Amino acid sequence: MNTEVWSVLWLSLQVSGVAVLISSLIGIPVGVWIGLRKFKAKPFVVGVVQTGMALPPVVVGLLLYLLLSRSGPLGELGWLFSPPAMVMAQVALALPFVIGITMLAVTAVPAELQWQLCAIGASRLQAQWEVVREARAGILFAVATALGRSLSEVGAVWLVGGNIEGHTRVMTTAIVLETGKGNFSLALTLGGTLLLVALAINLVIVRYQGRVWP
Repeated sequence: MNTEVWSVLWLSLQVSGVAVLISSLIGIPVGVWIGLRKFKAKPFVVGVVQTGMALPPVVVGLLLYLLLSRSGPLGELGWLFSPPAMVMAQVALALPFVIGITMLAVTAVPAELQWQLCAIGASRLQAQWEVVREARAGILFAVATALGRSLSEVGAVWLVGGNIEGHTRVMTTAIVLETGKGNFSLALTLGGTLLLVALAINLVIVRYQGRVWP
């Protein structure tokens, strides 16, 4: 691979890596909390999360563009057409998946587990922590899904990043650009590289997931 491909790949990994990290740090605790709690508004909250999982990327990109533009409420940050804006877009799209899948993983753990642990002297917090441990394979799947969502994103990151060469051009936007130019050999090289990177990362996750599967 030439220097241009390596540069685009490295930026893609940086942006997606930061986005997945932020999504996991926020989404896993929120998903666990929703999964473990019973409250009247829970059906509504779950509906909002599921709606977030179906958000059109272009709509997310448009909203962030308006927020980050000079006349927008976050215009003073100066993030439009920069990697931080691309991270924001990927977090907005990946976060609902982390929350939703984590919530389902926690909910899938039999409720009897908490009762049994409390019956033998465990505190409520200890019992809930064991539930999370039982759901850890599903939580890892949530992280893997968020990674796939981030790496494959093109519409939103193009809108807020601008696809600027050497600054905000990532693998997906570069593939679209090169395809439009008729440079199919480079587009295929970029696409194949992206697939190999995604496969390598997911194999690592799956290997670790196999070790922790309940």
